[in-house]
Amino acid sequence: MTTNNGRTALITGASRGLGLALARGLATRGWNLILTARDAERLRGVRDELATITHVAALAGDVIDPTHREALAVLARGHAGLDAIINNAGTLGPSPQPPLLEYPLEALVEVFLANVLAPLAVIQELRHELKPHARIINVTSDAAVNAYPRWGGYGASKAALEQLSAVLAVENPDIRVYWVDPGDMRTDMHQAAYPGEDISDRPLPETKVPGFVTVLEGDLPSGRYVASEIAPAGIVTASVAA
Repeated sequence: MTTNNGRTALITGASRGLGLALARGLATRGWNLILTARDAERLRGVRDELATITHVAALAGDVIDPTHREALAVLARGHAGLDAIINNAGTLGPSPQPPLLEYPLEALVEVFLANVLAPLAVIQELRHELKPHARIINVTSDAAVNAYPRWGGYGASKAALEQLSAVLAVENPDIRVYWVDPGDMRTDMHQAAYPGEDISDRPLPETKVPGFVTVLEGDLPSGRYVASEIAPAGIVTASVAA
């Protein structure tokens, strides 16, 4: 088993894609993990895999559900608090993605609920479990800052998440708040955005983990970062907006 470093991270959406890659990466670095995702079977598999490396608690559920968030807070309390919250869970919305003039408004409400309100709700519920100098990472997207056709619903939700993160950072200078853009990845969500297309040229989520580790374990100020533009030692190779 990896030497435990005493730090604990909560990762949402941890059963696949980037969330799973982050869970694996942090496990090898000795982090304790609290993992959640909606797919109970897949989450059990992740827990069983990583329990051979570090301490893992897994609780299946939807972070949109207040009862589930309360249960996560109880778990965090049992771990003597959290050093990091990684809000990775989210939703793409309709697939294929429609142009805004044809976007079903009820679907857009669900996208904002999952991508904006749920991350804030997780932070609100767990704020009393955060250790001094804890880090919060809200996973964002380049669709938040670029006007891609048919990405309006998802992009708008991530833009809202970024503004929420920026204000949260200003209001809470004792907590490091990061909104991190992982870039293109070969994930189920990305495939859903391009149904029927070959996305095998996209990098695997594992390639994004070093940038997230730099944010979690380094000394970067609160702000927006692109995972691939942060050197492993914490040196930023491109400008960021605090």
